[in-house]
Amino acid sequence: MARRGGVWAAAAAIWWMAAAAEAVWLEIAPSATKCVSEEIQSNVVVIGDYSVLYEHHHAHPTVSVKVTSPFGDIVHKKEKVSMEQFAFTTAEAGNYLACFWVDGEDRGLLVKLNLDWKIGIATRDWDSVAKKEKIEGVELELLKLEAAVHSIHENMLLLISKEANMRDVSEKTNGRITWLSMLSLTVCIAVSVLQLRHLQQYFRKKKFI
Repeated sequence: MARRGGVWAAAAAIWWMAAAAEAVWLEIAPSATKCVSEEIQSNVVVIGDYSVLYEHHHAHPTVSVKVTSPFGDIVHKKEKVSMEQFAFTTAEAGNYLACFWVDGEDRGLLVKLNLDWKIGIATRDWDSVAKKEKIEGVELELLKLEAAVHSIHENMLLLISKEANMRDVSEKTNGRITWLSMLSLTVCIAVSVLQLRHLQQYFRKKKFI
Protein backbone atom coordinates (compact mmCIF):
# COMPACT_ATOMS: atom_id res chain seq x y z
CA MET A 1 0.00 0.00 0.00
CA ALA A 2 2.87 2.32 0.87
CA ARG A 3 4.57 1.45 -2.43
CA ARG A 4 1.42 2.33 -4.38
CA GLY A 5 1.20 5.64 -2.52
CA GLY A 6 4.81 6.38 -3.44
CA VAL A 7 4.11 5.64 -7.12
CA TRP A 8 1.11 7.98 -7.17
CA ALA A 9 3.14 10.67 -5.35
CA ALA A 10 5.89 10.40 -7.96
CA ALA A 11 3.29 10.51 -10.74
CA ALA A 12 1.73 13.61 -9.22
CA ALA A 13 5.16 15.25 -8.99
CA ILE A 14 5.88 14.52 -12.65
CA TRP A 15 2.47 15.85 -13.64
CA TRP A 16 2.98 19.04 -11.62
CA MET A 17 6.41 19.63 -13.16
CA ALA A 18 5.22 19.12 -16.73
CA ALA A 19 1.88 20.93 -16.50
CA ALA A 20 3.26 24.44 -16.62
CA ALA A 21 0.37 26.48 -15.28
CA GLU A 22 0.83 29.70 -13.43
CA ALA A 23 -1.93 31.59 -11.62
CA VAL A 24 -0.86 34.97 -10.24
CA TRP A 25 -2.47 38.04 -8.71
CA LEU A 26 -1.36 41.41 -10.01
CA GLU A 27 -1.91 44.75 -8.32
CA ILE A 28 -1.94 47.45 -10.98
CA ALA A 29 -1.38 50.94 -9.63
CA PRO A 30 -2.80 54.02 -11.35
CA SER A 31 -0.77 55.12 -14.37
CA ALA A 32 1.38 52.00 -14.03
CA THR A 33 1.93 48.89 -16.11
CA LYS A 34 2.43 45.37 -14.76
CA CYS A 35 4.05 42.74 -16.96
CA VAL A 36 4.49 38.98 -16.63
CA SER A 37 7.00 37.09 -18.77
CA GLU A 38 7.36 33.41 -19.47
CA GLU A 39 10.05 31.58 -21.41
CA ILE A 40 8.32 29.17 -23.79
CA GLN A 41 9.51 26.83 -26.52
CA SER A 42 8.28 27.02 -30.10
CA ASN A 43 5.13 25.21 -31.26
CA VAL A 44 3.59 25.26 -27.78
CA VAL A 45 -0.05 26.07 -27.05
CA VAL A 46 -0.55 28.93 -24.59
CA ILE A 47 -3.83 29.92 -22.93
CA GLY A 48 -4.25 32.78 -20.50
CA ASP A 49 -7.41 33.76 -18.62
CA TYR A 50 -7.44 37.10 -16.85
CA SER A 51 -10.14 38.88 -14.88
CA VAL A 52 -10.44 42.03 -12.78
CA LEU A 53 -11.44 41.76 -9.12
CA TYR A 54 -14.13 44.27 -8.19
CA GLU A 55 -13.42 45.78 -4.79
CA HIS A 56 -15.44 48.96 -5.33
CA HIS A 57 -19.19 48.54 -5.72
CA HIS A 58 -19.57 51.87 -7.43
CA ALA A 59 -16.78 51.27 -9.93
CA HIS A 60 -16.14 48.63 -12.56
CA PRO A 61 -12.56 49.17 -13.67
CA THR A 62 -11.27 47.79 -16.93
CA VAL A 63 -7.78 47.05 -18.16
CA SER A 64 -5.91 46.94 -21.41
CA VAL A 65 -3.60 44.07 -22.25
CA LYS A 66 -0.90 43.39 -24.80
CA VAL A 67 0.96 40.10 -25.25
CA THR A 68 4.10 40.17 -27.36
CA SER A 69 6.46 37.52 -28.73
CA PRO A 70 10.25 37.47 -28.20
CA PHE A 71 10.61 39.40 -31.48
CA GLY A 72 8.09 42.05 -30.41
CA ASP A 73 5.16 40.80 -32.51
CA ILE A 74 1.74 41.36 -30.91
CA VAL A 75 -0.06 38.04 -30.41
CA HIS A 76 -2.93 39.44 -28.33
CA LYS A 77 -4.24 42.94 -27.66
CA LYS A 78 -7.43 44.13 -25.94
CA GLU A 79 -8.64 47.43 -24.53
CA LYS A 80 -11.18 48.20 -21.80
CA VAL A 81 -11.99 44.63 -20.76
CA SER A 82 -12.73 43.20 -17.33
CA MET A 83 -12.50 39.53 -18.29
CA GLU A 84 -10.90 37.98 -21.34
CA GLN A 85 -8.76 35.13 -22.63
CA PHE A 86 -5.78 34.93 -24.96
CA ALA A 87 -4.78 31.78 -26.80
CA PHE A 88 -2.04 31.22 -29.34
CA THR A 89 0.62 28.78 -30.49
CA THR A 90 4.17 30.02 -30.13
CA ALA A 91 6.00 30.60 -33.40
CA GLU A 92 9.45 30.97 -31.86
CA ALA A 93 11.15 30.12 -28.59
CA GLY A 94 11.90 32.83 -26.06
CA ASN A 95 10.29 35.15 -23.49
CA TYR A 96 6.65 36.03 -24.10
CA LEU A 97 5.52 39.18 -22.32
CA ALA A 98 1.98 40.01 -21.12
CA CYS A 99 1.48 43.60 -19.95
CA PHE A 100 -1.60 45.06 -18.22
CA TRP A 101 -2.59 48.62 -17.37
CA VAL A 102 -5.72 50.39 -16.09
CA ASP A 103 -7.70 52.40 -18.61
CA GLY A 104 -11.07 54.06 -18.89
CA GLU A 105 -12.56 56.37 -16.25
CA ASP A 106 -11.14 54.51 -13.25
CA ARG A 107 -7.44 55.17 -13.71
CA GLY A 108 -7.20 56.42 -10.15
CA LEU A 109 -8.07 53.03 -8.67
CA LEU A 110 -5.72 50.29 -7.53
CA VAL A 111 -6.88 47.31 -9.56
CA LYS A 112 -6.30 43.66 -8.72
CA LEU A 113 -6.18 41.23 -11.60
CA ASN A 114 -6.04 37.44 -11.64
CA LEU A 115 -4.01 35.83 -14.42
CA ASP A 116 -4.19 32.09 -15.05
CA TRP A 117 -1.38 31.30 -17.49
CA LYS A 118 -1.38 27.75 -18.92
CA ILE A 119 1.30 26.28 -21.15
CA GLY A 120 1.67 23.01 -23.02
CA ILE A 121 -0.16 19.99 -21.66
CA ALA A 122 -1.83 22.14 -19.00
CA THR A 123 -3.98 23.56 -21.81
CA ARG A 124 -5.42 20.19 -22.80
CA ASP A 125 -9.05 19.39 -22.15
CA TRP A 126 -8.61 15.92 -20.70
CA ASP A 127 -12.36 15.39 -20.35
CA SER A 128 -12.75 15.79 -24.10
CA VAL A 129 -9.77 13.51 -24.69
CA ALA A 130 -11.28 10.86 -22.42
CA LYS A 131 -14.61 11.01 -24.25
CA LYS A 132 -12.98 10.91 -27.67
CA GLU A 133 -10.64 8.02 -26.82
CA LYS A 134 -13.30 6.31 -24.67
CA ILE A 135 -10.93 5.88 -21.75
CA GLU A 136 -11.18 6.63 -18.05
CA GLY A 137 -9.62 5.91 -14.70
CA VAL A 138 -6.13 4.44 -14.79
CA GLU A 139 -5.89 4.62 -18.59
CA LEU A 140 -6.59 8.34 -18.54
CA GLU A 141 -4.03 8.91 -15.79
CA LEU A 142 -1.44 6.91 -17.75
CA LEU A 143 -2.16 9.03 -20.81
CA LYS A 144 -1.62 12.16 -18.74
CA LEU A 145 1.64 10.79 -17.37
CA GLU A 146 2.80 9.87 -20.86
CA ALA A 147 2.17 13.44 -22.01
CA ALA A 148 3.92 14.74 -18.90
CA VAL A 149 6.98 12.56 -19.46
CA HIS A 150 7.11 13.67 -23.10
CA SER A 151 6.97 17.31 -22.01
CA ILE A 152 9.71 16.79 -19.41
CA HIS A 153 11.86 15.07 -22.02
CA GLU A 154 11.49 18.05 -24.37
CA ASN A 155 12.35 20.43 -21.53
CA MET A 156 15.45 18.37 -20.69
CA LEU A 157 16.57 18.48 -24.32
CA LEU A 158 16.06 22.25 -24.30
CA LEU A 159 18.12 22.60 -21.11
CA ILE A 160 20.89 20.44 -22.60
CA SER A 161 20.90 22.61 -25.72
CA LYS A 162 21.06 25.80 -23.64
CA GLU A 163 23.86 24.36 -21.50
CA ALA A 164 25.83 23.50 -24.65
CA ASN A 165 25.31 27.00 -26.02
CA MET A 166 26.37 28.57 -22.73
CA ARG A 167 29.46 26.36 -22.66
CA ASP A 168 30.38 27.41 -26.20
CA VAL A 169 29.91 31.07 -25.33
CA SER A 170 31.99 30.62 -22.16
CA GLU A 171 34.80 28.92 -24.09
CA LYS A 172 34.79 31.64 -26.76
CA THR A 173 34.81 34.33 -24.08
CA ASN A 174 37.70 32.67 -22.25
CA GLY A 175 39.62 32.38 -25.51
CA ARG A 176 39.07 36.05 -26.31
CA ILE A 177 40.12 37.07 -22.79
CA THR A 178 43.31 34.99 -23.15
CA TRP A 179 44.19 36.63 -26.46
CA LEU A 180 43.38 40.06 -25.02
CA SER A 181 45.61 39.39 -22.04
CA MET A 182 48.46 38.25 -24.29
CA LEU A 183 47.98 41.32 -26.50
CA SER A 184 47.97 43.62 -23.48
CA LEU A 185 51.13 41.97 -22.14
CA THR A 186 52.83 42.30 -25.55
CA VAL A 187 51.90 45.99 -25.76
CA CYS A 188 53.22 46.62 -22.24
CA ILE A 189 56.51 44.89 -23.03
CA ALA A 190 56.88 46.81 -26.31
CA VAL A 191 56.17 50.12 -24.59
CA SER A 192 58.69 49.31 -21.85
CA VAL A 193 61.35 48.45 -24.44
CA LEU A 194 60.71 51.69 -26.35
CA GLN A 195 60.88 53.71 -23.13
CA LEU A 196 64.15 52.00 -22.19
CA ARG A 197 65.67 52.77 -25.60
CA HIS A 198 64.49 56.34 -25.43
CA LEU A 199 66.07 56.78 -21.99
CA GLN A 200 69.32 55.24 -23.19
CA GLN A 201 69.47 57.59 -26.16
CA TYR A 202 68.67 60.56 -23.91
CA PHE A 203 71.38 59.72 -21.38
CA ARG A 204 73.94 59.14 -24.14
CA LYS A 205 72.99 62.45 -25.72
CA LYS A 206 73.46 64.19 -22.39
CA LYS A 207 76.68 62.19 -21.90
CA PHE A 208 75.45 60.72 -18.65
CA ILE A 209 76.55 57.30 -19.79
